[in-house]
Amino acid sequence: MKLKTFSYAQLDTFIHRLSGVTKLICFLLMTSAVMFTYDIRVIIGIMVFSYILMRIARIRFSQVRLMFVYVFIFLIANFILTFLFNPRYGTEIYGTEHDLFTFGGRYILTQEQLFYQITKFSKYLSVIPLGIIFILTTNPSEFASSLNGIGISYKVGMSLSLTLRYFPDVADDFQAIRLAQEARGLDMSKKASVSSRLKNTSAILAPLLFTTMDRVDLISNAMDLRGFGKSKTRTWYARRPLCKADYVSIAVCALVLAISLYIRFAVNHSFYYNPFI
Repeated sequence: MKLKTFSYAQLDTFIHRLSGVTKLICFLLMTSAVMFTYDIRVIIGIMVFSYILMRIARIRFSQVRLMFVYVFIFLIANFILTFLFNPRYGTEIYGTEHDLFTFGGRYILTQEQLFYQITKFSKYLSVIPLGIIFILTTNPSEFASSLNGIGISYKVGMSLSLTLRYFPDVADDFQAIRLAQEARGLDMSKKASVSSRLKNTSAILAPLLFTTMDRVDLISNAMDLRGFGKSKTRTWYARRPLCKADYVSIAVCALVLAISLYIRFAVNHSFYYNPFI
């Protein structure tokens, strides 16, 4: 049997036992707590918490290693581009200037710019584990039935369920296309330069897009043939009602969001945390 590289696995952990709706709400609350601030203290706290949750959910780094590799490449490229187009952006934000290195002409790396980039880097690294936890610990069928149980249309729930089911297929297609491209001579190993790996990775996007469109067409035709959407209601095989652990988890995540907003508006009085004043 072919194993999915990035799919839900049924394990007996606290996070797996939570309702799919609870995990979605917690994901949105925690993500909002990160997005609504540029305070690195809050961001680092949420990052540590999210990686602890990954350990609790028994998610191994080997399962998501490839995703983190491409995220790091993206963040490094983003760091370089931001610095090239606006090397004084950090200085404009924090209102001070402490030079570190000069790269000739206008390219001066300041402590403010470096601090801004590290904060932005940390924001991505704190949100990504939350998304991984949601995808790898949520049963798509149970998630759809839970959404329908709180009043959301079963059509919406089924659409989201199909999206969760589709992630492993996209990951497998990406791996297959990547191996095929490497067999044709494209070097995507660690030996290749970052620019070369980015260029060669872009060659995967076109066949991956066409494969995705073919699968979407196949699924939509199958659902039409089975009369999906004809009735106003439907029954579910998998349904998990909210329990005490669900309400406690939502309350904890809501508290994290409240703390993030409090620090932004009552402590920093700004979107940014400024250690230079």
